[in-house]
Amino acid sequence: MARGRRERSDTFPSLLISVLLCLSAIRVQSLRFELQSGHTKCISEDIKLNAMTVGKYSVVNPSDSLPLPDSHRVTLRVTSPYGNSMHFAENVESGNFAFTAYEAGDFLACFWTPDHQPPVTVTVEFEWKSGVAAKDWTKVAKKGQIDLMELELKKLEDTVKTIHEEMFFLRE
Repeated sequence: MARGRRERSDTFPSLLISVLLCLSAIRVQSLRFELQSGHTKCISEDIKLNAMTVGKYSVVNPSDSLPLPDSHRVTLRVTSPYGNSMHFAENVESGNFAFTAYEAGDFLACFWTPDHQPPVTVTVEFEWKSGVAAKDWTKVAKKGQIDLMELELKKLEDTVKTIHEEMFFLRE
């Protein structure tokens, strides 16, 4: 019987490494794009019903030594699949949004800038996370005073649930 326990404990480090590799594969990357003055760019994200989503955006300063020019401001509107406004910010340098999706489907984030003469190109950095990626795991760890291993397992559990839901969605 002791031998069986030893074999199980020998596989524990392998299991831990596998769990950590799976969690490290979940990444959120930010998007950087250029926007000409007087133009609009829209980005869509397929979000499930009741999924939490968060976004962060900012205009990149073209000059590190100078403050951001007034011409480098954007307006953003995030809309649901049925056209409901989830977030609106006008003439801003940066901002954040967060909401729970009460509709499932393609949400749209549209950025635009006012027309300037001479024309200006604004660079925008945008990060949009939903589902498991949108959770603030550091706050989860602090609230429950759980150790690192348990936190990683909770992340993995949420990831598995998300994959399971995706499989049911794809079957439909």
